[in-house]
Order: sequence, then structure tokens, then C-alpha cells
Amino acid sequence: MKYGAYGLVEVLGSASAVLVVDKMLKTSAVGFDTWNTKCGGHVTIFVGGDVSAVQSAVDAVKENPPCEVIASAVISNPSDETERMVGLAR
Repeated sequence: MKYGAYGLVEVLGSASAVLVVDKMLKTSAVGFDTWNTKCGGHVTIFVGGDVSAVQSAVDAVKENPPCEVIASAVISNPSDETERMVGLAR
């Protein structure tokens, strides 16, 4: 699915990831796309939507985090290659 933006938030642990996803979905009109778990328990959550909604969701987590946030980013107007990469993570 083509989104206007992707929001990424990295946390430690699946339980923390669920808290972040819940907060982001309750904050604005974004859609949960996928999450990716790496060694050491790091989980990167991907949400998508229009740029303002994604920025609002990521900002909500950064401003009042439900757990420790390791990193976050918003990618507006993702390239086709970025879309493909996120699709492979599903």
C-alpha cells in the first residue's frame, strides 16, 4: 500500500512495542503496517498514513513515551524502493 509517510519507532521488547503501537493508533489516523525484530530484542514499529498523522503519532510517543524509545523517524513521500523494503518485512 502506498502511504504519504512512514513512521518508525524502535524500542526494546515486544511488550514495549505493543504499548507504542497502541499509543500511535489511538493518537491519530495511522495504520499499523509491520514490525521488525532484531537481535537483542530491538523492535522497530512501522506505521503509515498521511504525513501530518504519522508525524503526530511519532511525536506523541516521543513526548510522552510509554517505555524507553531508542530511535524514531518519519519518512515522508517514501520511495518505491522503501515501499518494497517495508513490504518484505511483512
